[in-house]
Amino acid sequence: MTDQPYGNVPLFRDLSADRFEDQEATELESMCMNCHEDGTTKLLLTKIPFFKDVIISSFDCRHCGYKNNEVQPGGAIQDKGIKYTVEIKTEKDMSRQVVKSDSASVVFPELDFEIPANSQKGVFTTIEGLMSRAVEGLEQDQPLRRIQHPEMATKIDEFIQKLSSLKPPFTVVLDDPTGNSFIENPVAPAVDPAMTVQTYKRTPELDQQLGIVPSTYEEPSGAAGSNQNNADDSKDAEQTEGAAVSKDEVLTFQVNCSNCNSPTESRMKVVDIPFFKEIILMALNCEHCGCKSNEVKSGSGVEPKGKKITLRITDPSDLNRDILKSETCGFRIPELEFEYYMSSDVGKFTTVEGMINSIKENFNLGQPFTSGDSAREERKMKVKEFTDKLDQILASKIQVTIILDDPAGNSYLQNLYAPEPDPEMTIEEYERTEEQNEELGLNDMRTENY
Repeated sequence: MTDQPYGNVPLFRDLSADRFEDQEATELESMCMNCHEDGTTKLLLTKIPFFKDVIISSFDCRHCGYKNNEVQPGGAIQDKGIKYTVEIKTEKDMSRQVVKSDSASVVFPELDFEIPANSQKGVFTTIEGLMSRAVEGLEQDQPLRRIQHPEMATKIDEFIQKLSSLKPPFTVVLDDPTGNSFIENPVAPAVDPAMTVQTYKRTPELDQQLGIVPSTYEEPSGAAGSNQNNADDSKDAEQTEGAAVSKDEVLTFQVNCSNCNSPTESRMKVVDIPFFKEIILMALNCEHCGCKSNEVKSGSGVEPKGKKITLRITDPSDLNRDILKSETCGFRIPELEFEYYMSSDVGKFTTVEGMINSIKENFNLGQPFTSGDSAREERKMKVKEFTDKLDQILASKIQVTIILDDPAGNSYLQNLYAPEPDPEMTIEEYERTEEQNEELGLNDMRTENY
């Protein structure tokens, strides 16, 4: 093992030629799978920009000379899965960049063909590259099949020809239960008319496939043990209910920083928003890497109807309005053709000005193909034009409309004229669609225990 401690530095660090000495590799003795003698494995924890944390392992056997290199995912699984449906209409769409994790599946509905999850390693490629890799995988064992199973080999050859000659228009569906995959939006920051993005709550079966134990999982210890567990849970619930959290009390929890994974503290407080409801405000300030974040959770569950709030920004004072955007809320600026997808961000309690600043600061993180050396110049120009317009909004040089669309009904925008109606703001309630209920997990209400 390395003698140098990690100290107050991120566990997963960016690769850098300028600071190569900071890249600490852990060495350990492990058995060689070729000669069964002791060899040396080196582990390096690093980051792939705009993708995920990875663990690079390198094995070297000094006895037989066997070597092996592997890359394993080290990043966190997201709270929800994600599903991209893209209509490939032109040859240019074939060049859309794709980040596909090893847990993602890819479906081509027109050919009734699926690339199953965990059949390929995580990859950074294009739509055309996904098809080329699928063709290579099908062709890999064809020489042996032509000898042992000639009829099957002939059918596979015919299908390879169909896949290789597939031309637009066709559809690609990428489904990743870990939420770590991404498909490029070529018209960013505008909404992509050819792509739909859905987030969904994972089933207990998917959680188990990913190695996540569901919170309702019970050990098979018999009826007596189950009854005892239920009794203990009821007792804990009664104690928790009796020890109600005061609105003046700030609770502290030990967590790991989402940026550097170092141990730190997260603080939680119940806040009562006038003319709205109670919310739970959580804040984190990592002393190791300086990362700061705040997150808002609703304290009253999902509302019976969705809520759409529209505000016309006509005065600099409108930028100081308090805004609560829940994690289920979409955020739009129609004049800029900009939209946050549902669940594309955590809940925020800030101001209109703070929300726009947050969009400006985090835009490149949400659209990773718009920056860096590999980004096209026209794409960079679009991003610059978009951020310049955001600056003009903040300087009150242009008037725009912001729309909060929350199917859960848990978002809020301050009414400066309360309790009287606000002339610049409208609030509409609406019935949720089946798709929205599914994304909120409302269609998953079951009585059985998993």
